[in-house]
Amino acid sequence: MKALVAEINRAGDGTTVDTIYVGGGTPSLLAPEEVADLMAACRAAFHVDTDAEISLEMNPESTTAFYVDAVLDAGVTRLSFGVQSFHDHELARLGRRHSAAQARKALAAARQAGCNNLSLDLMLWLPAQTRDDCAASVDALVELEPDHASLYMLELYPNAPLREDMARAGWSLAPDEDAAAMYIDTLTRTDAAGYEHYEISNVALAGKRCRHNLKYWQDGEWLGFGCGAHSTREGCRWKNVAETNRYVEAIGRGEPVFIDHRQLPGSERLGDALFTGLRLVDGLDLDVIKRRYGADVLTSYGPALSPFLEAGLLVHRADRLKLTREGMLVANEIMGAFV
Repeated sequence: MKALVAEINRAGDGTTVDTIYVGGGTPSLLAPEEVADLMAACRAAFHVDTDAEISLEMNPESTTAFYVDAVLDAGVTRLSFGVQSFHDHELARLGRRHSAAQARKALAAARQAGCNNLSLDLMLWLPAQTRDDCAASVDALVELEPDHASLYMLELYPNAPLREDMARAGWSLAPDEDAAAMYIDTLTRTDAAGYEHYEISNVALAGKRCRHNLKYWQDGEWLGFGCGAHSTREGCRWKNVAETNRYVEAIGRGEPVFIDHRQLPGSERLGDALFTGLRLVDGLDLDVIKRRYGADVLTSYGPALSPFLEAGLLVHRADRLKLTREGMLVANEIMGAFV
């Protein structure tokens, strides 16, 4: 914590900040006083807007009304809960420590403490999950009326422990066509409940889009602090060392903690803007891309994009290029046109 506060202090230049996101790992293990110390460090180092969105990721099992009240007093304005499922057997398979009942209790505690900006994470296409199981979790989420929800398809990495658990237990993922149906079913349910689908995996009530994450998708800038944090600013990108001991020791010696600091070439910045911008339901603003990078997207990539436009997976309207909901199911394939 001392090293983290020192890094923030060291980077302070008075820049105006309108979002802060405390996430990754289990930040709700911090004592409220430590959260307050982080907020104080940010306010001392930067000019934090009075209406800044300040998010804290939380785990349901560590949530109490007292804790939420304390972090709200420290300046947090938005809480994001990693619920993942409302079925206890699915939570057990994922190695989560909370139950569905604890998730509901956590949301109630947060509302009781006065938090009016709550987000839930839900995972789809879990091991041995059926369409009905998925739908029931989504319905449970909707009943709790969070202000925002992130709805992620499970991604299994080659060496993930869950992959080994699946092999031992004989669990399997539903066929791809069922995964696609789960995704469409989920968004149909959130649409009916009044949520706005604004990014491939995110929905929100009116005015509750995650302002911080939008910076990643709208070609913005951000500073990351702590072990393994990434930053993008003024055309440069860098990341911090991931090992805690190396990080703390470097801060103590007054040395830089970043590695792989590099100036991004224009082609990479353009590519990032295309890949991330197309994730948004609003799509790519082609005029902005041309003004910022001098690139005519339809001229440069038209032939590669044409099959997707003809198939109705991609639409071009006025100055916007957008994925349709069906197109979002094959987003990686479509974005491959920009490579």
